[in-house]
Amino acid sequence: MRVRDRFLAAAGMASLLVASAALSVQAREPEKAAASAGVSEQDILNDAKTPEDVVTYGLGTQGQRYSGLKAINKETVKGLVPAYSFSFGGEKQRGQESQPLVKDGVLYVTGSYSRIYAINSRTGEKLWEYDARLPEGILPCCDVVNRGAALYKDKVYFGTLDAKLMALDAKTGKVVWRKEIDDFKSGYSYTAAPLIVKGKIITGVSGGEFGIVGRVEARDAETGEVVWKRPVIEGHMGELNGKPSTMTGKVNESWPGDMWKYGGGATWLGGTYDPETDLLYFGTGNPGPWNSALRPGDNKWSASRIALNPDNGEIVWGFQTTPHDGWDFDGVNEFVPFELNKGGKTIKAGGTADRNGFFYVLDRTNGKFISATPFVEKINWAKGIGEDGRPIYDPEFRPGDPAKSEDGKKGKSVFAVPSFLGGKNWMPIGYNPDTKLFYVPSNEWGMDIWNEPVNYKKGAAYLGAGFTIKPLFEDHIGSLKAIDPATGKVVWNYKNKAPLWGGVLSTAGGLVFTGTPEGFLKAFDAKTGEEVWKFQVGTGIVGSPITWEQDGEQWIGITAGWGGAVPLWGGEVAKSTAGINQGGSFWAFKLPKKVAAR
Repeated sequence: MRVRDRFLAAAGMASLLVASAALSVQAREPEKAAASAGVSEQDILNDAKTPEDVVTYGLGTQGQRYSGLKAINKETVKGLVPAYSFSFGGEKQRGQESQPLVKDGVLYVTGSYSRIYAINSRTGEKLWEYDARLPEGILPCCDVVNRGAALYKDKVYFGTLDAKLMALDAKTGKVVWRKEIDDFKSGYSYTAAPLIVKGKIITGVSGGEFGIVGRVEARDAETGEVVWKRPVIEGHMGELNGKPSTMTGKVNESWPGDMWKYGGGATWLGGTYDPETDLLYFGTGNPGPWNSALRPGDNKWSASRIALNPDNGEIVWGFQTTPHDGWDFDGVNEFVPFELNKGGKTIKAGGTADRNGFFYVLDRTNGKFISATPFVEKINWAKGIGEDGRPIYDPEFRPGDPAKSEDGKKGKSVFAVPSFLGGKNWMPIGYNPDTKLFYVPSNEWGMDIWNEPVNYKKGAAYLGAGFTIKPLFEDHIGSLKAIDPATGKVVWNYKNKAPLWGGVLSTAGGLVFTGTPEGFLKAFDAKTGEEVWKFQVGTGIVGSPITWEQDGEQWIGITAGWGGAVPLWGGEVAKSTAGINQGGSFWAFKLPKKVAAR
């Protein structure tokens, strides 16, 4: 079966499941009003410093995923036990990639198929539930996932698979407003957690495999009305206050002909914000189509990191990690601001682990390249990264042009490392200011990849490539790594049999938490990588852990439920996850106050 057909079959299967499920989907009336005092702009900016709540995706707008809580540490974690488990219910058990939020005793967590729940954070009792009524024909690329919500004032915001943005009353779950991000029939969808900055809700778009054009946009959080839009592919016009503003780049500067009109660059993972520089940071996805022979040039700003002015959406700087991408090495991965101590100087830097297998450090004020080092093994598509930050390509490992083949239907196949699912995919990294290390969930795999002819058609897969993913090692695919950004050195490496597909959390207690497809939530010594605790939740974990303090106790929370891109796209590596049960639940853990005497 051609990859285009496999893609459409996978998307079609998801659409059928959603359509059948939608017959019974409805917004439930709240069972109990949530008692939230609301979330202020200051709450959002201070999230990393306030342990009693988690009001942003990433435990702070910078996305460091670090908590100063330390009651649960290397010694006490052995006593960590479940407090409750909340089931999402029903038959919709696929791909629970959400990171929950907590405020004033209420926990907000999204589920697959565009659902969101408010529950009592102490008891797990459901307060309200909202299920989006999804239409037939949605085109989710990589499972029916949702990665989280945003809180601001008296509202909770989240996006849906049919490319809608929802604002709900945080106390009742009732709809305040619903806005269309774009036409889902053209391939647009939405899966990321929104970002709140200066009273605006900042979002990207999903759908890069369908020839859409990626963009970042800001809406008034109260009304949902668009303030600005910024397309990330050159040649497209931005928008400010309902009027055309400035063009991104110049037409045909790095794209041939009309290829820029369907150039991809989906901003599907969302962004971070640094109040010190007052900049938004977004990653951009693969160019369209995958067949790079059709689009000679750098293809800006696909496979890049960009910094934007949050007031007007203008691009302040851009850095392209994979110019002229030919392997689906999205540059969409999160850019995490941190302070880099190097040569006796403190630099306002940012770190990012790219799909292409290299860990980059950039000056976050201007995008200047500082360093790039490999964080996965056996990379072969590039011989390294030059002093200017550009890859040193090895032409032997770029898929061939099908137009130069004998039949014109299939170009030369190559085995490239890493695979298109990346050295790191969507799963969030974390930075610990105590250890000064980044913690990166990564995977060791490669792929056979070849190019095929393709033309753009609205709503159809726009790939022009075929592929088969294969593991590189017999004993592991997943690899949780601790990386020193000052040297690029991998300080420690935990190997996991199955691919890792969930985010990380590090704490002042000297711990790093993450989940595995095998169903374990695990804790590691942040300095050495020693596994110090684990708990089996009964289904694979592909969500991101959080921690918070309530009633004088530290809690740990994780969304559980196997799914995501690996079982859909994993090829031979999907065998490593065969037999894993699906699920849909939120688990809360804490230390018991006392142990019963014998």
